[in-house]
Amino acid sequence: MLCTNQPKDSKALEEMIKLHHTHELSPRQCSSFLVQVIDAPLPLVWSLVRKFDKPQCYKNFISSCTLISGEGGVGSIREVNLVSGFPGKKSIERLDILDDDMHVSVFSIVDADHSFLNFKSTITLHEDKQEDHQEKEDMIGNYWKTVAIQSYVVDIPEISCRDDTCEVTDNILRWNLRSLAWVAENINTTDQVSSLDLNKKEIAC
Repeated sequence: MLCTNQPKDSKALEEMIKLHHTHELSPRQCSSFLVQVIDAPLPLVWSLVRKFDKPQCYKNFISSCTLISGEGGVGSIREVNLVSGFPGKKSIERLDILDDDMHVSVFSIVDADHSFLNFKSTITLHEDKQEDHQEKEDMIGNYWKTVAIQSYVVDIPEISCRDDTCEVTDNILRWNLRSLAWVAENINTTDQVSSLDLNKKEIAC
C-alpha cells in the first residue's frame, strides 16, 4: 500500500480495501493500491472522479478524451489521447462500474498502443471521520476530508518483471491522485458553495 498521508479512520480504510480493492490475479499479473487524503468534501471530489468523458480534468497524462460509445454511463467506451512523452499515444477504455451511492468507479483498458494490457482500475471515495474524533481541522466547512483509494490489476509484460511493472504503474497513479487532490482542494478553497449547491455542482473542464 502506498499512502501519501494517513487517514484518521483506519477501520473504514480497511473495510473499503477488503470490499473493493482485493483482486484475484493470474500468474502474469500484478496489483497494488494507493491512498490519498484530500482536503475537500466528498461530493466535490466525486464530481471529478465520476466524469468518464473528462478524465483530463485531473489526469495530467491525458491531452484529450472522446466518447466513442455511450453517454458516460456504465458500458460507455472512451478514446483517450495521451500527452507527448508517455509510452503510447492512445487508449480505448470501458466504464465497468459507476456507483453514485457507494462512490465507486471501475474502468478497463480494452485496447491500447502501450504496454498496460488488461489494465483494470478501481477508485473509491469515503469520508475520513471517526465518531469520537471531532477535531475542527479535520473538517472543511460542514464536510469531512475525503479518502481516495485506487487499485489496479495489470498484465506483466514479457520483457518486464512484477516489481518494475508495479513501480511504473504506481508512479502514474500516484501523480493522478495527487493531481486529483490539487484540483479538488483548489476548487474548494476558491469557490465556496452551500451544501445544497455542492451536491448539484458540475465541474467545468
